[in-house]
Amino acid sequence: MSGAGPSDVVYDLGSGDGRILVEAAKTYHARAVGVEADPLRVLISRLAVSSQHLKGRARVVWGNFFHIDLSEATIVTLFLSQGTNRKLEPKLMAELRPGTRVVSHVWTFDGWTPTLTDPDHELSLYVIRPNPGNPSDSGAAPQRVK
Repeated sequence: MSGAGPSDVVYDLGSGDGRILVEAAKTYHARAVGVEADPLRVLISRLAVSSQHLKGRARVVWGNFFHIDLSEATIVTLFLSQGTNRKLEPKLMAELRPGTRVVSHVWTFDGWTPTLTDPDHELSLYVIRPNPGNPSDSGAAPQRVK
């Protein structure tokens, strides 16, 4: 859905068992970074990355995604909750560049209109856009998708 490719850097927030990282790196040849707070899931996902020989293309960070810099991401995937998406929105708006794609499974972002949806798989794709209404903005700051 995100149109991932070799030039992309995919961040999976709450990466769980690492399946999205493995898919992004193996199938789409993207660089992939998973952020996971649960140490057992970090271990499982690191084993998945290692077993697929993707160590140079995929990695898992043990930590809280609210404390991780997301600015290098060109795609962000998440399957969190409505409340967590609401809390995460200011961070995404502050750190993601225009053109960055955000794919959310099940839960949406209040006030954001998806660019594309897949109702069968409960996916919503959002694209971060520049803020043309701010004269001091050189086009780097994201804004709500309209």
